[in-house]
Amino acid sequence: MKNSSLTLYLEINNLSFIFLVGESDEYDQFKIVHKLELPIRGIENNKITDLEEVSDIIKKNIYIIEQELNHTFKEVILILENFDLTFINLSGFKKLNGSQILRENITYILNTLKSCVDKTELKKTILHIFNSKFYLDNKKVDNLPIGLFGDSYSHELSFTLINSNDHKNFKSIFDKSNLKIKKILIKSFINGVNIINNYKSDTFIHIKIDKNDTKIFYFENNSLKFEENFKFGNDIVIKDISKITLLNIDNIKIILDKIESLHEISEEDLIEQNFFKDNSYRKIKKKLIYEIASARIKEISEIILFRNVNFVHFSKISNNIYLELDRKLQSKCLKEIYKTVFSINEKYNTEFINFSSENMLDTAHKLVHFGWKKEAIPISKTKKSFIAALFDRIFG
Repeated sequence: MKNSSLTLYLEINNLSFIFLVGESDEYDQFKIVHKLELPIRGIENNKITDLEEVSDIIKKNIYIIEQELNHTFKEVILILENFDLTFINLSGFKKLNGSQILRENITYILNTLKSCVDKTELKKTILHIFNSKFYLDNKKVDNLPIGLFGDSYSHELSFTLINSNDHKNFKSIFDKSNLKIKKILIKSFINGVNIINNYKSDTFIHIKIDKNDTKIFYFENNSLKFEENFKFGNDIVIKDISKITLLNIDNIKIILDKIESLHEISEEDLIEQNFFKDNSYRKIKKKLIYEIASARIKEISEIILFRNVNFVHFSKISNNIYLELDRKLQSKCLKEIYKTVFSINEKYNTEFINFSSENMLDTAHKLVHFGWKKEAIPISKTKKSFIAALFDRIFG
């Protein structure tokens, strides 16, 4: 193992800290060589509630990993899924009057819009900036139109921001482990890039339904533009079935796993007696369980998508929905219901996706080392000396 090629990642989500170490070979093939997952502590409701506890967990386990791999890390790449984010979309304009668009024009717009966000969002820190839209003479163009001629140019940027206090807390946490944060990546950004690379779709809605929470985000023109979180997940479906049938939750999960499809259920099919170990036997139709689940999932779809004012607008732009369910959900029956409900409107194309940790980390590795085609990087202008400025006026 070439220790010099090891890279340390830490993913923080609603349930766990996931420490990952990846290694690149001479052909830049990336693989996970070490993984450690621990239950989340010291973080509640998308906030760090106990800075010392989080610091101790991270410092202790990074030390253990370093001892096992006989390697000292100097940097870490942080992947966040459960912190409050702000999304801002702004446009800048440039009058051209028939002249050519120069790189300097675009740099000026980019820096001006970033400065505007910095001045108005004093308690936020920018994590990502995307070049989301370009218009030349009111006509949309796919790429930066540097070198083209026109009368007017419009450039839209999409900003992803995190609370500055959260950003400072993470810096403090890793300082205690003698680590520099090389990059902070938003998990939805990584997932979106995976979808773009694997499904060749640049504008879409992604829905991720976990056990106790649901996340929905929108990508347009290869750019992350919006994200929204809901405090309910697949467990609400299981609890509804339990409440109505009075069956144990674990038993319901087993029953759902055994039901392959609605087409396999007849009107007379009853739940087997062996599922009533702790209760007296009652005649409960399997189809009832299917109908309860279907009703609740339909309600979920209405809340997060079909009656959600944010995504009603986005769905007019794209009809592609990528649905990702909790990895621990194995029920083909529930998956069938989800797909049926989210595809009930014929204008939507719904597809299930499921990316592995290896796939996610490989994508994160490429984003860190090679960047993203739509990610914008502001350029700080160096202050010119008096002599240089004078020469610019005379000869510029």
